[in-house]
Amino acid sequence: MDSIQIVILAIVQGLTEFLPISSSAHLILVPLVLQWPDQGLAFDIAVHLGTLLAVLVYFRTELVAMTVDWTRSLTGGRSTDNSRLAWWVLVGTIPAVITGYLFKDLVETDLRSPWVIALATIGFGLLLWFADSKKPKTRNEYQLTLANVVLIGCFQALALIPGTSRSGITMTAALLLGLSRQSAARFSFLLSIPIILASGVLQTLEFSQSSQSVDWFALLLALVLSAASAGLCIHLFLRLIESIGMLPFVIYRLLLGVVLIVLLV
Repeated sequence: MDSIQIVILAIVQGLTEFLPISSSAHLILVPLVLQWPDQGLAFDIAVHLGTLLAVLVYFRTELVAMTVDWTRSLTGGRSTDNSRLAWWVLVGTIPAVITGYLFKDLVETDLRSPWVIALATIGFGLLLWFADSKKPKTRNEYQLTLANVVLIGCFQALALIPGTSRSGITMTAALLLGLSRQSAARFSFLLSIPIILASGVLQTLEFSQSSQSVDWFALLLALVLSAASAGLCIHLFLRLIESIGMLPFVIYRLLLGVVLIVLLV
């Protein structure tokens, strides 16, 4: 990979991981459109580690409180909002883990089709618009119930389809359940932590069994750029989402999907 490819793909990953527009679709489509070689597993690990680092740093205060209260709840301590939220993040991860394990081969082959990406981009974009248009939205992430979290987790499993967007589909589910836009986004970002971590561990195990050479400078650059762009994205998204809504992202998804279909026909 040359420096331009590293910079562009790392920033694309960082920006799209937490926006409701599908990072996996962009990482598949950008190299395809620009006729770049596959970036390789090591690069994917680096940029996912970068986005994980960004969300850990941004939510560090909340995560410390959640971890402390969750640990206390395991030893007989009283349940708190933070301990319940920690449990909800773990529970909400289970459906995606099970689905990913059962359908791993399908996800890595047939579902990476440009047609699948185009249709998922449009279809789930429209669903996001529908969810965002429902009123009122006054609940926050601390008011979620077990049934709510299981539903959001099942929606998250759909993100295994490229073009769906993990953040987009989980925000869609949260909005349908009456959460405010910012609360839906915050829970979606927290929910990304175990998924990104699990994906990174699996990719690292897979990479350790290969004989690929490693360009450590390229990986470090990719990690730093993806972390910086992801952190900026989280900050701006949470500040602006209540005022701008989901419509700009829906329009982007529709335009992207239409362009893909035109290119494929």
